Amino acid sequence: MTDYQPPTALPRELLNHAEMRAAIVAHDFGTVFSLARDLAKISYSKIAAECDIKPERVGSLARGQGRITSFDKIATIADALRIPGHLLGLARRDWESATAPGHTPTASAHITSTTRGGSETVLRREFFRASAGAGLVLGLPELAQIEAGRQIGRDVPEQLRHRTARLRRLDDILGGGDTYRVYLGEYQATKTMLREGSYTEETGRALLSVLSEQAQQAGWAAFDAGKHADASSLYEASHQAATEAEDTALAGNALAFLAYQKINADRTAGVDIAVESCSTAGPGAPAGVRALLHGRLAWAYAAAGNADETERALDAAESALGSDDGIPQPDWAAWDGNGLHIMAGRCWTELRRPLRAVPVLEDFLSHYDDAHARDKSLYLSWLADSYLAAGEIEQAAAITDRALELSAGVASIRPRRRIAPILHQLRAHQELPAVADVLERARA
Repeated sequence: MTDYQPPTALPRELLNHAEMRAAIVAHDFGTVFSLARDLAKISYSKIAAECDIKPERVGSLARGQGRITSFDKIATIADALRIPGHLLGLARRDWESATAPGHTPTASAHITSTTRGGSETVLRREFFRASAGAGLVLGLPELAQIEAGRQIGRDVPEQLRHRTARLRRLDDILGGGDTYRVYLGEYQATKTMLREGSYTEETGRALLSVLSEQAQQAGWAAFDAGKHADASSLYEASHQAATEAEDTALAGNALAFLAYQKINADRTAGVDIAVESCSTAGPGAPAGVRALLHGRLAWAYAAAGNADETERALDAAESALGSDDGIPQPDWAAWDGNGLHIMAGRCWTELRRPLRAVPVLEDFLSHYDDAHARDKSLYLSWLADSYLAAGEIEQAAAITDRALELSAGVASIRPRRRIAPILHQLRAHQELPAVADVLERARA
């Protein structure tokens, strides 16, 4: 494939054309095809043949009718037109290392060594970002829009719940700045369905439950993107919808999100809301829900400086995880021993107990994939913080440097906010070469 030069390859000057560049970044392939024909004299029939698209489809796209959102099809177009992968949010293409004279050489996409080994999640990270930024949910080809008329059937809430679960996977690899509009759009669509549709009382409660879940998803993305007022509003809307749906687990989780946000400004209020979240869900909640909420309660106590209550909450979370109550776990509460371990490490860091925090964080991070760049950079920041507390300055600098590297380009304000006070402490040791290096990286 690397030796083959397709007749549809775009010349360098056309790739650098402002209108073409904008169309490529926006995934507006109709404009791409139109410009290719008008400016490079590449016929629609050639484009259709090389891209494996019906000729009439190429023509309709060029007339502004429809869009292409499939990951596989966009990759095919990139190869046929020789569009560098990074412009489309794709990984570096195989042919880019053998670019023919007269065509644009490119730098590789932002990937890690695990990507080169074939991690599909990492390969698609930039694609998902480009898709979300263009207002397309869909780099996820398995996600089809759910069609519902005014009469809402009993199967629609479950379809929406599956869709919400799949969209939640975007948060594993993207920050809230990339996902907020997607998640908010899902929430608003369900809200419209509830307002304008006709359904039974049972279906209405199920729709309210889904709405609550979607509001939490959008609220978390807003929080991650620094839109705190939006996050609070969405969490409160989620709590109201869950209460109306009589879904106590979701209602408790909405309060846990509110507590997590509140703890930074008012520790007493944050702890009180976190306690309320556990009591709202109650002892009858699924084990995973109880573990999740007690883990967040532990964090609230740690932020408030209460070590004894932190340990009790962590013990309660571990006890919940160890119980086999047979109650199905909701997808949003997919919390396991790894989640508990990282929470414990964060809590002991916050409480300035590096001897307890470092082993837990080191063990977890040793097998945590770089694909989760935002979360891994956050967890590394807690590890660096603990090394600082232990007086291991050069190790703290090395960990901070890695956190900075991972957080670059992540659409989340939280990693840099977590790293900023660590960098401030490191400035007292800037005579050390390792520290000077990381401070220079931070300035860059």
